[in-house]
Amino acid sequence: MKAVKAIAWIGIMHVSLIAAPFAAGAQQTGHWVAAWGAAPHALIQFPGTPPPPGFENQTLRMIVRPTIGGERLRIQLSNVFGTSGLKIGAAHVALLENSSKIVAGSDRTLAFGAQPAVVIPPGALIVSDAVDLKVPALTEIAISLFLPEPASISTTHLVGQHETYVSGPGDFTGSPEIAAVKTVHSWYWLAGVEIWSSERTTALVTLGDSITDGFGSTAGQYRDWPDQLASRLASSKGESLAVINEGIGGNRILHDGMGVNALARLDRDVLAQAGVTQMILLEGVNDVGWPHMKPPKGMDPEIIKRMNVAAQDVTATDLIVAMKQIIERAHEHGIRIYGATILPYEGADYYSEPGESSREAVNQWIRTSGAFDGVIDFDLATRDPVNPKHMRDDLQIGDHLHPNDNGYKIMADAIDLALLRARSN
Repeated sequence: MKAVKAIAWIGIMHVSLIAAPFAAGAQQTGHWVAAWGAAPHALIQFPGTPPPPGFENQTLRMIVRPTIGGERLRIQLSNVFGTSGLKIGAAHVALLENSSKIVAGSDRTLAFGAQPAVVIPPGALIVSDAVDLKVPALTEIAISLFLPEPASISTTHLVGQHETYVSGPGDFTGSPEIAAVKTVHSWYWLAGVEIWSSERTTALVTLGDSITDGFGSTAGQYRDWPDQLASRLASSKGESLAVINEGIGGNRILHDGMGVNALARLDRDVLAQAGVTQMILLEGVNDVGWPHMKPPKGMDPEIIKRMNVAAQDVTATDLIVAMKQIIERAHEHGIRIYGATILPYEGADYYSEPGESSREAVNQWIRTSGAFDGVIDFDLATRDPVNPKHMRDDLQIGDHLHPNDNGYKIMADAIDLALLRARSN
């Protein structure tokens, strides 16, 4: 009889534990939506160069700008490329006032399963517990992590759009500001920020290379094209649409190097993002360019040889087949995908006529195949009308590859918001 009562009690408790989250959720209609992201990648090192020092008993204060607003948020930390556990001794989030200074009264302690510290296993991602913090759209927030034990730099994002503040010894996660020992323009272990939003709020992911990452744009001003697109969306009418920048400098579709290839990171950087319903694909210039890489001035030519990029040549057909795979995977997950034409690059260090022929063939396919759910013609928007192989001089930083702030604005303005709005609901 006692056994029967015990089983009944366990059954009641099991039902209660399952039912409780649903009851709480029913009182809070909405869902989590990715509001900011940075594609994690392994530390980028050229062959023969020593690894940079890591962190120990130090605090990192990283500044990011969510593209939608809300009153409740949580963060994602990734140790995906780590080979050992990463200990986070403490974590805080706050609104940013300026530099490393936070807005008084906005500091919130982050927990992980109600615990103030956590060890992230190698290869894993963790999500913090949610905290109440009113964050208007396009408002900077400070995320501070204390690393009490030696932490080699394994999972990072090289090109950050704002300074990261690195402290001296100690836990300064809750400090009003950090007297930084140094500042860097990279993010470490920080993969995303999610905001609790209405059911009609969704996210758009931009998957790309350095041109999507914003290389060459003014640091701290959010002049990369995804951020400028987010500003356009925020000032236009319609439901909120987050823009998540998942660009990695030097990334390719078919080969690893600067980050794993786009096919390999698609699941993590796009399909697993909360609330994503759309994506823009802008990749390919590094695929056609890297095999023809010339060492930059001052670099030992042997470094390029050891990278073996000359053996990684691809054809237009190779890229088209790969893009079809990305389209298929996106559609399997109910995500609409827009193809962006590859920008002109004549004059860049790795320009070649065979590469140019492949670029033109891929762009023609993007425009005419109907394989994508829409086309964004960045090539047309940025090319020199007199020499279509060449980016307009007033739109690039001088390397004939990366746009400047105005070039990124031209790209953002080339996107039809009606296309995104029609598909965001």
